[in-house]
Amino acid sequence: MRVATFNLHAGVDGWGRPTNALVHAGDLNADVLVCPEMWQGEDGTDFFAQLSAQLAMEGVFAPLARCDRVISNVGGPRWHPFLAHFTGQHALYYTEARALTSAQAKRRSSAGVIESGNWGLGFMTRLPIVSLRVEPLERLPREKVRRVLVVAQLLDHEQPFYVLALHGAHLSHGSYRQYRQINAIARTLDPELATILTGDFNCWRPLLRVLLPGWRSMVRARTWPAPRPHSQIDHVLVRGPWIRRGGGASNGGSDHLALWADLELP
Repeated sequence: MRVATFNLHAGVDGWGRPTNALVHAGDLNADVLVCPEMWQGEDGTDFFAQLSAQLAMEGVFAPLARCDRVISNVGGPRWHPFLAHFTGQHALYYTEARALTSAQAKRRSSAGVIESGNWGLGFMTRLPIVSLRVEPLERLPREKVRRVLVVAQLLDHEQPFYVLALHGAHLSHGSYRQYRQINAIARTLDPELATILTGDFNCWRPLLRVLLPGWRSMVRARTWPAPRPHSQIDHVLVRGPWIRRGGGASNGGSDHLALWADLELP
C-alpha cells in the first residue's frame, strides 16, 4: 500500500496565489492520504469533498481553525514574503483564537479576494475502515489553532492495522506536551496490530526518537521548505513488521514537499 502525507497550505502560496497542491495530492495515488492544512470554504470550495470523490476514498476532515484565505495574483518572486515566518504571511489569517495584529489587519484590508472557511486536517483512504475517531489534543497557549490525532483502524487484505494522522504543533509552542498525549493514546491500541503514524510533525527525526520512542521511520527525505528543503518535518513512522518497498518526496507547489512510502504488511 502507498501511504502519503502532504501539507496543502490551503491551496495557496504565502501571497495568496493558487498552487497545484490539490492536483498533486491526487496524483500521489495513495491508499492512505493525510493532508494537513486542508481547506473547506464557505463559498463551496471543499478540498476534502473534491479529493475523496476524485479518488473514491472515505475518511474525515477535522476542522482546526476558522481562517480567512486570500486569493491573489500579486506577489514577489519568493514562495512567500521575505521573513514571513517572523512578520506574517499574506495568505492565511487565523481569526478564531486571537485578534489580528495591526499590521496583519492592514495587510488583510488591502488584499484581493478573501474567503472565510475552515482550515484543518484531512484523512482519506481507499482501504476498508473498521473504526475511525478524532482525538482532541491539548490546546497550547501560544497556538492559533487546535490540534487533533485521527485514529483509524483499517484492513489490508483482511488484516487489521492502525493509522494515526497528525498535524503537530511547533516545538516552540510546547508540542512535547501533545506528544505525551499521543504516546498515551497509542498505548490504548491493540499491541498486536501494526501501526502507522504519519503527517506534518513540525519536528525533526532525532527529537522524535525521544518524544515518540519505539517508532521507525520509513522515509528519509528533506521536506521543508519546498523551494530549497533543508529539514525533514513530515514523516511516516511505523510500529510492527512493516516492510518498506519504496518511498520519496515530491514538490507539489506547497511549502512542504509531499512524502510517500510504499509499505507491505506481511
